[in-house]
Amino acid sequence: MLKPDDLIIAFDRGLRTLFANAPTARPLPADNVPEAEMSEAEKKHAAALMRINHTGEICAQALYQGQALTARNPDVKAALEQAAWEETEHLNWCESRIAELGSHKSFLNPIWYTGSLAMGMVAGALGDKWNLGFLAETEKQVEAHLDGHLGSLPAQDARSRAIVGQMKEDEIKHAHTAIEHGGVPLPLPVKAAMKLTSKIMTKTVYWV
Repeated sequence: MLKPDDLIIAFDRGLRTLFANAPTARPLPADNVPEAEMSEAEKKHAAALMRINHTGEICAQALYQGQALTARNPDVKAALEQAAWEETEHLNWCESRIAELGSHKSFLNPIWYTGSLAMGMVAGALGDKWNLGFLAETEKQVEAHLDGHLGSLPAQDARSRAIVGQMKEDEIKHAHTAIEHGGVPLPLPVKAAMKLTSKIMTKTVYWV
């Protein structure tokens, strides 16, 4: 059962996720990678892809926070909170790269955060095996999405590639952790609905 303190903490985390500078314990994966020469069109495209990645991490934060709120098993709750911390680092990296490319974060992030938080709470309420299954499927879809960005980023943009590559490694680890803790495969209609939602998000955030 949710306690008032849990809701206050969740609200505070939401505000920090959306409006504060995200912290990171690890250095930016691109710290030692030189900036490449790119045309304005290439910079704009790279920035749009990093904006999508940033919004994806906003959604991940909300999902994990919602799932942790309603998770029943303390070990599952701890695993979700650890994953959320690593996703916070991803937020930091994406924010930094977007700024380097001279662009902005999505103006629609509060909408995506709210919807993802609600989805996470529902997943957590269904029970830990479905909660973790939802986490595993989310990370698998994010991994595929990051693979697509690695193929679409300008070939010479090694800084963005370094960031996306490390994010991909972390997402793979999160999926494995979820399965190891008892996550089960989701029904095909649920997977399809998740992919459709992700597609709508990416198409919208590329521009806004």
